[in-house]
Amino acid sequence: MSQPKVEIYSKWGCPYCVAAKALFDGKGIAYEEYDVTMGGPKRTEMEERVPGSRTVPQILIADKAYGGFDDVNALERAGKLDPLLGL
Repeated sequence: MSQPKVEIYSKWGCPYCVAAKALFDGKGIAYEEYDVTMGGPKRTEMEERVPGSRTVPQILIADKAYGGFDDVNALERAGKLDPLLGL
């Protein structure tokens, strides 16, 4: 199975963003990171793709929003993240 696209909307200095990236890095999973620190078009895009999103990180796997670091880490602890990532 090929790896699905992983996208992370983040802000500079966000510890949860750092933790999320470290989780994926530790698994050898490539991801696209979009910095929304200063707002702009990527912030607007995040809000359109993840309605109601006000915090970062916002993590999408195969175009489906999975929430922030705590949500994805809960999937990891439950053994449900690797199947989503094709591992």
